[in-house]
Amino acid sequence: MSKHCVQRTEAALQAIAAAGDEGARIFVKVYTASARAEAAAADARAAAGISLSPIDGRIVSIKDLFDVSGEPTTAGSKVLRTAPPAQQDAVIVQRLRCAGAVIIGKTNMTEFAFSGIGINPHYGTPGNAKDASRIPGGSSSGAGVAVARGMCEIAIGSDTGGSIRIPSALNGVTGFKPTQARVTREGALPLSYSLDTVGPLANDVLDCAKTDAVLAGQKWEPLIVRSVDGLRVGIPRGLLFTHADEQVLKAFESALGQLTASGIKAVDADLDHLLGAPFKLQENGTLIACEAAQIHQELFANGTDDQLDELVKARITRGQTVAASHYVSVQQARAKLQPQLDAAIADFDVLLLPTVPVVAPTIQSLDDAAEFNRTNMLVLRNPSVFNFYDLPAASIPLPRSQGELPVGLMVVGKRGADRDLLALAQAISASL
Repeated sequence: MSKHCVQRTEAALQAIAAAGDEGARIFVKVYTASARAEAAAADARAAAGISLSPIDGRIVSIKDLFDVSGEPTTAGSKVLRTAPPAQQDAVIVQRLRCAGAVIIGKTNMTEFAFSGIGINPHYGTPGNAKDASRIPGGSSSGAGVAVARGMCEIAIGSDTGGSIRIPSALNGVTGFKPTQARVTREGALPLSYSLDTVGPLANDVLDCAKTDAVLAGQKWEPLIVRSVDGLRVGIPRGLLFTHADEQVLKAFESALGQLTASGIKAVDADLDHLLGAPFKLQENGTLIACEAAQIHQELFANGTDDQLDELVKARITRGQTVAASHYVSVQQARAKLQPQLDAAIADFDVLLLPTVPVVAPTIQSLDDAAEFNRTNMLVLRNPSVFNFYDLPAASIPLPRSQGELPVGLMVVGKRGADRDLLALAQAISASL
């Protein structure tokens, strides 16, 4: 970092303050005093030649569903404002502090992380970083906007069906969803025990990789330098390329052409029977809705559910009526399908596809509940498949001309091979 941490922290705090009401929609809490103290401490360490981690002195925001000691964890909800304060920091927050990160604040999110759009009627909706009249993408809405607008260098989000990758794609930043077991969720308010993951959003793959090592509690080792030349890449054309904006497909094909010219071997992979299975299986109820209904049952029992975002409440309510036998059969099917997809993609280094099939629509265009639900299902479609199959996946921004809206490229790897995926995503990003 060329500038001292104190200078960079002041610039980030200034960016939040200068955004006025919009800054308050992006961040639900700003830790001005402690961030300044942490920045000064980081500069003192740097002057003494001490580094605690690869992200020592980096400015980090955390999503509003991670516990911070002494304050209630509101998770984008009005009803949790009066919740008892957290007894201790979430484990990943402890790891960030031990790593010397400057925690600048808590970013806004969809209530309970239950939508890919990013609209929040309680704390306001952060506008997209490229055009504030458009959606930020969710559920880590403030996270994607904060990185893109220079209000932090790294944001920590959660991803249950795309909640890191969608805001990354729609705001033009990089996001990484790990294999679920890689990063502890202790001290994070859950949405789905089966599908929740924790990961970073940042300006490039390298910052995501460094942050991921800290979140995973691993010693940082530089990524192996990979070349795109000779990479075997599967393109899952079919279902996940349907209902796509022309400009998304154009950006994807143009990037693919560029990568092919650099030596990647792209193969159209017919995987629709496997990639479509999560949707077919869950037509009568999703794992997320069932688990969210159990997680939030107390709110409904004590009658405070009338304070929820109506759209979020409707999705939780659906989960309350799903038969236990259906839930169990989806879990059993998932366990059988995972090794089948593993086998089907074994010969590829990665899969490549658009992260989200559309560019960010306007907030106003989603006022109608039916249009909101249709768009929500569409933006979640591509990323959610890889939560179901528990594969690590990154979204990297595709090259765009001045004035064009951001488009993300999703790079999907093998379960547990998270660092391999990050190394490949870095190579692909560099060659674009």
